[in-house]
Amino acid sequence: MRSKSPKILIYSHDSFGLGHLRRCRAIAHSLVKAYGELSVLILSGSPIIGSFEFRSRVDFVRIPGVIKLRDGEYTPLSLHLDIEHTLEIRSSIIEHTAKVFEPDIFIVDKEPLGLRGEVLGTLEALKHTKTKLVLGLRDVMDDPEILAQEWERKAVMPALKDLYDEIWVYGPEGVCNPVEGIDLPNGVPEKLRYTGYLRRHLPENAEGAALPAPFGEQPYILVTPGGGGDGVEMVDWVMRAYEAHSRPLFPALIILGPFMPAAAVTQFTERAEHLRDVEILRFTPQIEPYLASATAIVGMGGYNTFCEILSFDKPTLMVPRIVPRREQAIRAARAEERGLLKVLPIDKYPDPHLMTEALAELPHAPCPSAAGIENLMLGLDLIGDRVGEILEENRAEDLPRQIVNF
Repeated sequence: MRSKSPKILIYSHDSFGLGHLRRCRAIAHSLVKAYGELSVLILSGSPIIGSFEFRSRVDFVRIPGVIKLRDGEYTPLSLHLDIEHTLEIRSSIIEHTAKVFEPDIFIVDKEPLGLRGEVLGTLEALKHTKTKLVLGLRDVMDDPEILAQEWERKAVMPALKDLYDEIWVYGPEGVCNPVEGIDLPNGVPEKLRYTGYLRRHLPENAEGAALPAPFGEQPYILVTPGGGGDGVEMVDWVMRAYEAHSRPLFPALIILGPFMPAAAVTQFTERAEHLRDVEILRFTPQIEPYLASATAIVGMGGYNTFCEILSFDKPTLMVPRIVPRREQAIRAARAEERGLLKVLPIDKYPDPHLMTEALAELPHAPCPSAAGIENLMLGLDLIGDRVGEILEENRAEDLPRQIVNF
């Protein structure tokens, strides 16, 4: 007999970077902490998901990885198969996992139909069960015109209208609207629920422990390009400022990220050896202690870094990318307008004087909390409340779960 304890399945395609995985992991950890019998299973294509620790009652299924090429096409990460065959395998694993796991809630992160439509069949099958179907969107997706074209090309609107029960926006209403300017079908706007940003905490094994001190008692600036795959220019720009020696700067700890190209890692490491006030760290799955002990932060403006900036309340300089999406630039501009941080546009790269001045001023800049914006970080709490309501609704129905033939 199968377990009647509540279960949540989360899909995260993770073709590149850390954003999807870390967002889903934060939600999963918060939910199992709030509900003692809940189990959460994450479906992920991330090649480094095994590097992260997971709470009890949170586990993952690793589906074959894919990567996105510069021309926008996808290719298998490791398997010597064509992309269509790989996607068939991924889709089959997703569908079978959903059938056997029988989740109370299925949360799809960012991509409404999954990578190349791979979760559509699962959504259609689960629609005939008690499973609540939820699409989770970050606060900013892309330039509205580009997003509208993308969703039209992928035939997303029918799924938003007919399959999904709810759409959770992981940001507060009134700051950013991920579907602003999008002509949504009737009934879809009513499905939107704004949660607020997802607060981050020190890992439990780090609480009470000594925080990292990479420069002894000296304050330092933490530089993080997230996963690092598209952060070469930002890191290079920061290093040029330190190499210029035009004025004193706080020491910098640069965490390159697991997807930083190997050639860039080697180059940055060699350059840092000649700078006494720059340290390089290749990657850590627990960046939170470094964020907590830093004086200020330099980042690119991805969703997770932004949540961490707000959570640990550090003066921040954002250097957002503008290709292939304008997501980071839009988020950074909105945040600067609200007084949460400062922005240095990437189109000013590689002027070392501009970066030097920005880094010199950064430690003395106001923290995000000085902007006085309330209820920014309620995301995990409000998600937890809604999950509790759904689980209670399922218990009240007291109906046997239908077994679906996939």
